[in-house]
Amino acid sequence: MTYEIRAIGAVESPLADRASAPKQGHEGAPEAWLAFDPAMAEGIGDLAAGDEVFVLTWLHLADRTVTAVRPRDDPRNPLTGVFSTRSADRPNPIGLHRVRVLAVDGLRVRVAGLEAVDGTPVIDVKPVLDAAR
Repeated sequence: MTYEIRAIGAVESPLADRASAPKQGHEGAPEAWLAFDPAMAEGIGDLAAGDEVFVLTWLHLADRTVTAVRPRDDPRNPLTGVFSTRSADRPNPIGLHRVRVLAVDGLRVRVAGLEAVDGTPVIDVKPVLDAAR
């Protein structure tokens, strides 16, 4: 079966390539913008500075043929199935990023902790739910 996923926006980041990106957002990822398609205006209307959200991306530079990796690209680590890792290289390269909203400016949302490279398609945003929600 195949399914269609449409980008709702794109990442605008100073990270130009995979080599310059940290492995995880909490490892020094720079602030970045999520630039949304105008059709998404209503969908992002309630986002506000301070919110924590999950950003789902399509890791368009990934190698979709990879099914096992050495975690963190360290040759000392054992070969491990990608579904037990956070590797970008995988059959369906969906990125999951927990970020904090810093600002909202029209169709653009400034976030902290996003390790995705410039131009990465955004496919969804979901709130981080705590026990109170």
